[in-house]
Formats: sequence, structure tokens, C-alpha cells
Amino acid sequence: MLCAEEEIQQTLAHIAACKEILEARGEKQGPVQIGAMIEIPAAALQAEMFLDYFDFLSIGTNDLIQYTLAIDRSDEAVAHLYDPTHPAVLRLVAQTIERCTRAGLPVSICGEMAGDPRMTRLFLGMGLRQFSMHPAQLLEIKQQILRSDSAVLQAPVSRMLRLDDSDRIDELLVKLNA
Repeated sequence: MLCAEEEIQQTLAHIAACKEILEARGEKQGPVQIGAMIEIPAAALQAEMFLDYFDFLSIGTNDLIQYTLAIDRSDEAVAHLYDPTHPAVLRLVAQTIERCTRAGLPVSICGEMAGDPRMTRLFLGMGLRQFSMHPAQLLEIKQQILRSDSAVLQAPVSRMLRLDDSDRIDELLVKLNA
């Protein structure tokens, strides 16, 4: 859960040290792309910093929701407050996708939201093109993607991202998927 430049540099130094150990052992290495998970609000808000260090980013939605809303989804007393369509969560996701897209850096989304078919068109409208999910969810998400026109989805998704009410966003998600 990186969120500071110093942490990123330290992590990359550890990776470089591991590569040196492998080289010293004579282990063959090929080119490796290094990516980072955007799992906490601080990382999402500083996505530009991550762009300078990594080959790709992946938005970890389960943790991002939990830490954005300060909700422990495993705690039954507050789990009902865990809200994937909370405006703050969606804006952090959209901002991260937009920053990566503008910089030409691949970005994907993972976690429960990635495999939720009602979220697919929303993400396509945000500009997302890479999803990471459990294999059992692939067919349904692929069908959603094939039935969608991302250019047409941009305007309604942009309007949704300006809303401050999760219930209204949920209503519009139903229409977006109709």
C-alpha cells in the first residue's frame, strides 16, 4: 500500500537488489514490467507520481472502497456502509483511469467491482480497457464489453460522476445497463 515517493523508491531498490542476487547466482532473467496497486485514497490522489516509476497501475477496488469510506466490510456492524458506488470512490477510480490514460500508461481494475457486470459499462465510460477478475466472471463481463459502445457511454458516465448521491448513481446504473 504505497503512498509516498520514498516508499516507491525503497520498493524499487528492493526489486533491484533481488535482481542483482539472481544475476550473481547466474539465474536467467527476462524483461519484467513492474506495476503498482492503487488501493488507498492517498495513492489515487497522487497517481501522477506513480506514473513516473511504474509500467502499469491496477486499481484495487476492495481496499480502495474500504479505506476511502473507513468501512471494515468484515465487521457486521458497519459492513452495510460499504458502498462501491459512493461518489468519492467512483471519482477516485475515474481520476486514476484518466491520469493513466492521458499518460499512456496501462491501467486495470481488480477486485469485486471488476467482476460486477453492472459496473462494466460505467468503467468503459470512464475509459477503462483492462479488467482483472476471477475466471468464472470473464464470460459475463466480456459479453457486457462486446455489447457496449464506450464512446456513447462517456457522456452519461461523466454526468454520473458529478452526482453526490449513491442512490441516484445506482438508479442511473440500472438505466446505463438497460
